[in-house]
Amino acid sequence: MDAYDLITQNAAEVVTEDEVRSLAEDPDGKRAYVGYEPSGVLHIGHMLTANKLIELQEAGFEVVVLLADVHAYLNGKGTFEEIRETADRMREQFVAYGLDESNTEFVLGSEFQLDEEYTLDLHALELETNLSRAERAMAEIQSGDTATVAQAVYPLMQALDIVYLDVDLAIGGMEQRKVHMLARDTLPSIDEEAPTCLHTPLIADLSTGVGKMSSSAGVSISMEDSEEELREKVNKAFCPPSRDPEPADDGADRDNPVLQIFEYHIFPRFCDVVVERPEQYGGNLTYDDYESLAADLDSGELHPADAKGALADYLNELVAPGREKIREQRS
Repeated sequence: MDAYDLITQNAAEVVTEDEVRSLAEDPDGKRAYVGYEPSGVLHIGHMLTANKLIELQEAGFEVVVLLADVHAYLNGKGTFEEIRETADRMREQFVAYGLDESNTEFVLGSEFQLDEEYTLDLHALELETNLSRAERAMAEIQSGDTATVAQAVYPLMQALDIVYLDVDLAIGGMEQRKVHMLARDTLPSIDEEAPTCLHTPLIADLSTGVGKMSSSAGVSISMEDSEEELREKVNKAFCPPSRDPEPADDGADRDNPVLQIFEYHIFPRFCDVVVERPEQYGGNLTYDDYESLAADLDSGELHPADAKGALADYLNELVAPGREKIREQRS
């Protein structure tokens, strides 16, 4: 797989394709970043973007992980002391999950976001951005139903972080798209380049296949789940025998979250996936790519229950090192 294919593998969107192709021509030493509010325990959303960071490291990129303590404070996630303690724990969990520690720079936002130069640049962006645009950018990621003034500033800080971290590629889930488009529109107003962006897909709600999986509502998967809890969640997951499920009763579109997790979490980390079955039901099935597995589910060759069993096995293998790290942190 060439550098461009590795960079864009499983991406929902790149902005722009030409800019990413330019990066792929000589990726060695290029810098990619993603920012996370410290939340304590890595969940499946963190792990999805972390998978992309691991692939970017394989392509030659240096990776910067912003542990956004100031953003978390502005979003009402606790005191600075509490948030920074959480950030330390998350850093250890990312390394346990598979990020190459020697090629990953972990940065606290407060290391540069409280400096005078940053503050003056932030004010310059504020002058170029109307309040409704900032609120729209923040709508997907804010805490609470009503945006505060602090939360309106939040996406402008995300835009400015790209400049101060000196990165070539900004990574985020699709919920970050409006923030990144705001950055592309506003940064040239302070004589900075519009950032190149890559957005990862969102996993559908595990129970219904409608909307997106959320760590704050519904059922989510995290590193603190025991093997038994993880298997229970996967076994109860929505998984019709199709990659293109029928809409919900209210007409809402549905996805198959079990297949999505195979595509975006399992196959990027494992060369082969073995679905274990008794001989009386046809014996084991081995897949070396996602499309073959999805096609077998569509055709009926692979039963949803067998797919769920394999998914639980491989997910458990992925989260086990992080689960052990969490146990150490809490002991």
